Amino acid sequence: MQEMPESPDYEEEPEAQPQTETQNARVAAIKELGQTHIPDYQSDIHCLTIAGQVEGHIILPPNNKTTKYEHVIPQLLAVEENPKIKGLLIVLNTVGGDVEAGLALAEMISSLSKPTVSVVLGGGHSIGVSIAVSTDYSFIAPSATMTIHPIRLTGLVIGVQQTWDYLSRMQDRVNEFVVNHSRISQEKLKDLMFATGDLARDIGTVLVGKDAVDCGLINEVGGLKEALEKLHELKDSGGMLQ
Repeated sequence: MQEMPESPDYEEEPEAQPQTETQNARVAAIKELGQTHIPDYQSDIHCLTIAGQVEGHIILPPNNKTTKYEHVIPQLLAVEENPKIKGLLIVLNTVGGDVEAGLALAEMISSLSKPTVSVVLGGGHSIGVSIAVSTDYSFIAPSATMTIHPIRLTGLVIGVQQTWDYLSRMQDRVNEFVVNHSRISQEKLKDLMFATGDLARDIGTVLVGKDAVDCGLINEVGGLKEALEKLHELKDSGGMLQ
């Protein structure tokens, strides 16, 4: 009598296990950074990115790439208070934004006791100029641009003398900060700001890479490598420029 073949053994499928914290972290890294693994490295340098538009008192539409100043201020406070952080690197690629918010960030950066270095990659326009020059030393990539122009107002503007006086005082605040934190003169800054023919339907000047250095606005042409080297140099010298 022919024996019946034994039925194959089927292993029961294991129950689906919940994702671990490591798996969740990897998924989050893919969503946020487009990579599966972030190297574990403890650095004594904090990197702060100013990207998109500086958002101030008015919340911008969700499709706008923004840097919210209320998010940056606690980071700056943590940099100042954390003894493990020895230096701050500011990376800028911004179109500008809220003047008062940007100036507040610039004032706070300039008042830090720890060494600070900025590098403009892509663009550092409008109020981004004040943030770029607020550090102890500044760099700009050869292809990066900076737009110098007068303060603009959006929305309803009441055309009375008080409005123009307010604008004038605000412009003076921005100009004074930029002049005090760079090598550019007040006269040169105003010449760039009110130049005609460089911007369509507007006044101002676009500076590309070395142009920003030649006029005294930025210290040096360079990228991430040069910025980190300078920051380490400042750390080793106690925050004093050589």
